[in-house]
Amino acid sequence: MATPAPFTTTVLTMFPDAFPGPLGVSLIGTAWREQNLWALETVDIREFSNDKRGFLDDTPAGGGPGQVMRADVIASALDSIEAAGRPLLYMSARGRPLTQTRVATWTRAPGLVVLCGRFEGVDQRVIDARGFEEVSVGDAVLAGGEAAAMAVIEACVRLLPGVLGAAASLSEESFEDGLLEHPQFTRPRVFEGLAIPEVLLSGHHGAVAKWRRDQRETTTRERRPDVWAAHLANQQLKGK
Repeated sequence: MATPAPFTTTVLTMFPDAFPGPLGVSLIGTAWREQNLWALETVDIREFSNDKRGFLDDTPAGGGPGQVMRADVIASALDSIEAAGRPLLYMSARGRPLTQTRVATWTRAPGLVVLCGRFEGVDQRVIDARGFEEVSVGDAVLAGGEAAAMAVIEACVRLLPGVLGAAASLSEESFEDGLLEHPQFTRPRVFEGLAIPEVLLSGHHGAVAKWRRDQRETTTRERRPDVWAAHLANQQLKGK
């Protein structure tokens, strides 16, 4: 039986040396380098500049500070690869938020193509013409899209079968069922005067499950009221 093609991620970036970064270590790195469960390749956008100096940006139309990455250069870089049904993602502070639901959807594709912007961003025309999804990893502005791209790629890769090993451990993580994860504890039993909650040491599986559920609900309600509201709405739809 032929080995299935791995989940292949292609990153379009001005700084290919930034990769793999944290994607090359621990279980994520092992899944790439040793198990062939996913693949990573980079494309240097600067190689597609028509400027002898390698410039790929220009001044913003309408004036203003900074520079904007040119649509024709980005298009040439993208057209040099075979997207093959993979989602096209552009890391952008103005994008739709990264969510676990979106991540799970992307993992059902053959892989990803991720564009990392710099300067003031990318000419909107290439985003629209090529059908990029704009993705934000948080309400903050980064110097470029490389760190955000790594976050998206890691979030996807860790869901691939065989990468983390214990599939059951994924079911209780933050956002998997609309709630944040419960607190975790391990030895020593007492640390700087703080003890592990007794219920976790009781051996009563039902009580442990209830405690963890209560903690997840309390944490979500207090820290992420937006996620809590969405969870309640979803429970109402299910009739619970």
